[in-house]
Amino acid sequence: MQKDEELHSTARRNSIVRRIAAGFSIAIAIFSIYVLGRTFSAVSLTDLRQAIAATSADQIATAALLTFVSFLALTGYDALALRQLRTRVSYGTTALASFTSYAISFTLGFPLITAGTVRYWIYSQAGLGPSKVASLTIVAGVTFWFGMVFVIGAGLAFQAEAISALNHLQPALNMLMGLGALAAIFAYLVWVTIRRRHVRIQGFRLELPGLGLTLGQVTLGVIDQCAAAGVLFVLLPHHGELDFFTFAATYVFACILGVASNAPGGIGVFEAAMLKAVPIASQESVLASLLLFRLIYYFVPFVLALAFLGAHEGFRRQKSLREAMRQSDENAPIIDDIG
Repeated sequence: MQKDEELHSTARRNSIVRRIAAGFSIAIAIFSIYVLGRTFSAVSLTDLRQAIAATSADQIATAALLTFVSFLALTGYDALALRQLRTRVSYGTTALASFTSYAISFTLGFPLITAGTVRYWIYSQAGLGPSKVASLTIVAGVTFWFGMVFVIGAGLAFQAEAISALNHLQPALNMLMGLGALAAIFAYLVWVTIRRRHVRIQGFRLELPGLGLTLGQVTLGVIDQCAAAGVLFVLLPHHGELDFFTFAATYVFACILGVASNAPGGIGVFEAAMLKAVPIASQESVLASLLLFRLIYYFVPFVLALAFLGAHEGFRRQKSLREAMRQSDENAPIIDDIG
C-alpha cells in the first residue's frame, strides 16, 4: 500500500515537472516569434539580399571548414562512448552513425527519436543491441552538454563584463555563475575519479566514464561548440570587432534556449536570441549571416547524411545479394556430363 502511494506521488511530481517544462518551452517559443516578427517587419528584403551577396567566398570556405571540424569532433563523441562501453566498432561505421544521426537530428529535432533510430539502424548491423545503442546515446549526449557548460561557464567567468552588456546582469553575478558552472565540472571530475560510478537512466544501469575519458569528453565538447560558434562568427560582417569567447558563450546560450524550446534545430528561437545579443547595427546583415549559417551547418550536412544513408543501404543490399548468389552457386547440384 505504501509502495503504491510512493509510486503515485512520484508520478504526480513527474507530471508537474513535465507541465512546467512544456509551459517554459511554449513561453520561449512565443517570445521568439514576437522578436522575429518585429525584426522581419523592419527588414528590407533588398538589403537582406545585398548582405548575403556581400559575404565573401573566403568567409563561406572558412565556415565550411569549421563545420567539418565540428562534425569531426561529433564522431569522437560516439568513439569515446564505444570505448566506455568496451565495444569495438570500426571508425568508418562509427563516423557514419555519428555524422548521420547528428545531421538529421539537428535539422528535424526530437533527437531521442531521430538520432536514436539512425544510430540503431547502423550499429545493429555491427552487432550492437538496443541497450548498447541506448547507453551509447546517453554517453554521447553527456559529452555534448559538457562542451556547452564549459564554454558558457568560461565565457561568463572570464568575459563577465562583456557579457553583462548582452544579458544586462551585473558582471559579478555573471562571474559567479560562470565559476559555479566550472566548479560543477571540476566536482564531477573529482567524483568520477574517486571510484567507479553507476547511474540508472530509463531503466538502463550505466557505468560513467572515469577521469581520462571524461577529460576527453570535455575536450571534444569544447572543440565541437567552439567550431560550431566559429561557423556563425566568420559569417558575421565585421566579426573582427567582436570578441570570440564572448560570442561563443552567447552562441551556446542561444543553443540552450533552442534545445529548451523543443523546436527542430532550435529554429526561430536561436535566431531570435542571436538577433538580440549580437551587437551589430544592421539587422539585415545579421539575418543574412544566420541564413547562411543554417544553410552551411544544418542543411548541407542534412543532405549529405541522407545521401550517405542511401549509399550505405545500397551497398549493404548489393553485398547481401552477392553473398546470396555465391551461396546459391555453392549449393547448386553438380551434374556430370556423360556424353
